[in-house]
Amino acid sequence: MVAIIEKRDLRDFDWLTSLLAVAIVCFGIWQIFNAQPEMNYWSKQILGLGIALVAFMVVAFSDYRRIIDAAPVFYVGGLVLLLLVLTPLGVKVNGQQAWLKLPIIGQFQPSEFVKIPTVLMLAKYFGARRAGTLRIKEILIGAAILAGPVGLIMLEPDAGQAMTYFPILAVVFFLSAVKIRYVVLTLVAGAIFIPTAYIVGVNTGAIKVYQQERIMAIIDPESADPRGFGYHTVQSMITVGKGGLSGIKGDTETSQSVLKFLPEPHTDFIFAVTAENTGFIGCVSLLLAYALLLSRLVAGARQSNDRAGMLVIMAITGELAFQIFINVGMVLGFLPVIGVPLPLMRAGLSAVLATFIAIGFVISIKLRRFVN
Repeated sequence: MVAIIEKRDLRDFDWLTSLLAVAIVCFGIWQIFNAQPEMNYWSKQILGLGIALVAFMVVAFSDYRRIIDAAPVFYVGGLVLLLLVLTPLGVKVNGQQAWLKLPIIGQFQPSEFVKIPTVLMLAKYFGARRAGTLRIKEILIGAAILAGPVGLIMLEPDAGQAMTYFPILAVVFFLSAVKIRYVVLTLVAGAIFIPTAYIVGVNTGAIKVYQQERIMAIIDPESADPRGFGYHTVQSMITVGKGGLSGIKGDTETSQSVLKFLPEPHTDFIFAVTAENTGFIGCVSLLLAYALLLSRLVAGARQSNDRAGMLVIMAITGELAFQIFINVGMVLGFLPVIGVPLPLMRAGLSAVLATFIAIGFVISIKLRRFVN
């Protein structure tokens, strides 16, 4: 699958997209250090970036078409990993058995990596279909492909991670010419199902009290207990507000994260740490970097010489955009705290490695835009 690197490959290589991704990770490492300078999360992230760059280069200079052809193998392998998470090999952290510990490899989060074979599987199926609007059978097959990993992830349970899979399918359906009446029916069904499921979940106990409180903290923030389930949202908003225009400039004596007021500052609330340390200017700069990165990915989709490649890039772009929107909304108090990470910024080797592999596919597709 790996091709010999030629001068043409280096000439056509998308250096800007690659450097943007690396720059965001480096900026994130700085914020991880600001969040918890006494811990070694930032140094582990540097190691993770090094490993991710190696994997990124391998994928970027591979023939993505051959990898897509092998998508069913990778997809089944991903489902096996998610099944292993639910066995004694799985590791439970904060009430979620979402990590897997294997000999030599160590501990990692399979749900981050399984997004990639899910994207490839959807691209393989929908990329080979003929022109025309989607039929019911095709919609059901697409839903079944997504249901496999999402169902297993919900058993962990990790609702936040499971949510990040849905934009993948939505983008593929949209670009595959789904009929507008199906979209309307889905929206109507969602408008009915979501509140109904919430009421049933509350009455049956499926939706835990802390989950209800997190939702109510957004709907009615004044009634939320700032020392209870509204704590995450309140502290996040205080941390963001403290940054002002240009940040606290390394003043650790007044830092919300360093003083342990802000929970999970190096992961879920890394954007709040960014706001505290770099202020409004830093946050806008980060969002502009994300916007430029996403626009480069979309440009790559336009340059793809086949439908499957285009679907791969756009599915990855949709999933990344969704994560950015949800995480920023969560940090700013517009959305409930559901554990959706900020791509490339948060601490975590699995997340940075999976994201760079995904971007590697984008580069691979762009490199072969002139190949028949």
